[in-house]
Amino acid sequence: MHIALFGATGGTGRQVLEQALAQGYVVSALVRDPSKLAEQTGLTLVPGDVLDQAATTRCIQGADAVICVLGSHGSREPIEAIGTRTILDGMHDTGVRRLVAVTSLGVGDSREQISWAFRVIMDLTLKPIMMAKEEQEGLIKASGLDWTIVRPGGLTDGPRTGAYRFGRDRSIKGGRISRADVADFVLRQLTDPAFIHQTPAVS
Repeated sequence: MHIALFGATGGTGRQVLEQALAQGYVVSALVRDPSKLAEQTGLTLVPGDVLDQAATTRCIQGADAVICVLGSHGSREPIEAIGTRTILDGMHDTGVRRLVAVTSLGVGDSREQISWAFRVIMDLTLKPIMMAKEEQEGLIKASGLDWTIVRPGGLTDGPRTGAYRFGRDRSIKGGRISRADVADFVLRQLTDPAFIHQTPAVS
């Protein structure tokens, strides 16, 4: 299977890339700075920005599925919604239908699944990013594509354990989960249709 990956240089994106290549997937990754990723068998680096429609569509062309793990950091305007819009346009242009995107617990109808303390932090310091994720989810849900939105809890740099909870059960709270375990769950969605048009939590 050929995957188009967006957000490959971020913490979760690197885990998705590493595990995908280890499982034998072919990956095209859009990167603003190709020097941030080493050349590897099965990996094609596509130079460009996710806000560049031509580069984004070029990365998607020929893929069987798209994985979006875009994240905002630094002083840049939150990228989640505006970047996802470009990705969705590229998917429609190329006929690629399967999308797995990572947002966060606390977005949309999962707000009650995070702690009161984190809700306060989210509202005070992460509001622009969370608003961008809300818009991102809305765009995906209205896309007409075969999408799955994965909502992880608090991310850590721990190892892949496989010992995590997932699903639509509201009893799954926003605890800590390693980026490696999130990547494990994301890649499982490529061959499992159980959560198409759903927003499973993973924690």
